[in-house]
Amino acid sequence: MPVFKNLRNVEPLWKEWDIKAQKTGLRHTVYFVNGDQYKGEWLDNLKHGKGTQIWKNNGAIYDGDWKFGKRNGFGTYSIPDPVTAKYKKVYSGWWKNDKRHGYGTAFYSDTEYYEGDWKADKRSGWGRMYFMNGAIYEGEWAADKYSGKGMLRLGNENRYEGSWKGGKKHGPGKYYYLDKGQLYEGVWVEDIPKCGTLIDYGREEAPSPPIYPIPEIEVEDPAAILEVAQEPFLKEQE
Repeated sequence: MPVFKNLRNVEPLWKEWDIKAQKTGLRHTVYFVNGDQYKGEWLDNLKHGKGTQIWKNNGAIYDGDWKFGKRNGFGTYSIPDPVTAKYKKVYSGWWKNDKRHGYGTAFYSDTEYYEGDWKADKRSGWGRMYFMNGAIYEGEWAADKYSGKGMLRLGNENRYEGSWKGGKKHGPGKYYYLDKGQLYEGVWVEDIPKCGTLIDYGREEAPSPPIYPIPEIEVEDPAAILEVAQEPFLKEQE
């Protein structure tokens, strides 16, 4: 009488290798075909948790949080200096879906940087930008441009305080010409002052005031005249 044996199910060899190759948990440095390398935590074969990635093409390095293969959470992205070869920070802050998102600081040079809110890799929300020429903008942003309420202070201390749109002065605002000792207050449209008043402001302390002071307004009701003149510009912005 023949004897039958129950054959044990044997997985193909390639499938066994594939299971072993699946990365989960903390791993030592993993080298990719393109030369990139990653050291850190994994989940289901995706970078997930704390980890450090180095890109071969530009030598950039990211050290921080990951989620399902993408930078997500807090992390710092740095690149090597072409002269000294030392790493310098490009961005340090929060990420979401591989893009800068949340609060963070971006470094454009040794003297130029931005600190504030980000959305989908663009400066959006509240933020402060320090420029190489000494100017500082502090206020609201949208899609990498000044938008909303904000103040731009120039290197000579002159400043604009008011409304912005698309990176330009747009809406009600004040411009302090502290070098001349004058103040303009009115309505702007795409960086151009359209209607307002110009008065002396700190003329005595100004380093280079005009020869003659601004004459006083002698109309009966200047405020009412100004209100009527500004009305069409303000309606356009509603």
